Amino acid sequence: MALRFEVLARFNRARAARMTLPHFVCETPLFMPVGTQGTIKGLTTSQLEEIGCQIILGNTYHLALRPTSELIDELGGLHKFMNWSRALLTDSGGFQMVSLLHLADITENGVTFQSPVDGNPMLLTPEESIQIQNRIGADIIMALDDVVKTTTTGPRIEEAMYRTIRWIDRCIAAHQRPGEQNLFAIVQGGLDPVLRDICVKALTERNLPGYAIGGLAGGEDKDSFWRVVAQCTAALPEDKPRYVMGVGYPLDIVVCSALGADMYDCVYPTRTARFGTALVPEGVLKLKHKAMAEDIRPIDPTCACMVCRTYSRAYIHALVTKDAMGSQLLSYHNLYYMLQLSRDLHNSIIQGRFPEFVCDFLKKMFPKGDVPKWVCNAMEVAGIDIAACLPPSSSRGCGA
Repeated sequence: MALRFEVLARFNRARAARMTLPHFVCETPLFMPVGTQGTIKGLTTSQLEEIGCQIILGNTYHLALRPTSELIDELGGLHKFMNWSRALLTDSGGFQMVSLLHLADITENGVTFQSPVDGNPMLLTPEESIQIQNRIGADIIMALDDVVKTTTTGPRIEEAMYRTIRWIDRCIAAHQRPGEQNLFAIVQGGLDPVLRDICVKALTERNLPGYAIGGLAGGEDKDSFWRVVAQCTAALPEDKPRYVMGVGYPLDIVVCSALGADMYDCVYPTRTARFGTALVPEGVLKLKHKAMAEDIRPIDPTCACMVCRTYSRAYIHALVTKDAMGSQLLSYHNLYYMLQLSRDLHNSIIQGRFPEFVCDFLKKMFPKGDVPKWVCNAMEVAGIDIAACLPPSSSRGCGA
């Protein structure tokens, strides 16, 4: 095992921890930007270091297609290939079962994809996924799981969950670098609490370095989402990191952190930037709107990032529809926002003021006091009274 996880402070379920990986010492809760093919679109690795990025996520499926894991290995591994000295995590390729389902055929042996590059079939087995990730060389590698959308119903959910358990043993057997790379298992089971319990129990018996909660953020209702997270975090080991896959909305990250999760990833901050949208404490700011054309204020007056210190809304508005620089500047700001949110979560737990941080966060996002009911329900389980946060003049109240 090449990972040390130390919980430094708690508030009920929420925890701030130090996670020591081969290439970097990380602080949790943490958000991981997605660099599908070894790059965050529009940003350099030095810029990512500048804004405090701790771990970048790479995509096994896409890296295996181009430039190929063999070439990455030959050139010294992904860290050297992309000039990144901090931590890396590679997913297993399993998510492509959902996102590229029209190109995939799933059997007990593995997943056969039709290559989007040349149209040839490509078989990804648990063994092959691990071998590719061993060549790529990330600090954290993910087991190949059988992924289905959470909105799927019927026997397919149970089939995928049991197959995920069978595949973890094949992944463990294939893993050739356990002293340098940490294999995480992924809890599946859809929205069924019985299946989730079975999967958690089976996977934790393998005593792996960390565990992910998979199969969420795929269109399920928010009440089901938080309940699955709460169930899994309560059952997973206290001394291992817990990673909720595919979660990138700031509100979701605050809720999941309150419930005891530690790690998150999503394309949302950079993808929404490419559509001209900035993340701000109040929610989002759409820079394409005509109202931005003459607005000389920064994106967020409270933000200390280079973009907010240097450029106006009007300038970025002029760029977003015409110049790649617009999406690059917004990507920089949005990732800074997410990484600052991670730091604020960590520090508020360390300093014993996590409930106050959550209340301040929600007051900014919901100034009228109309916090969604699912958030209130989740925070109640996390031991935070949201009603006490709401302004006395709130006309709608929690759960409206």
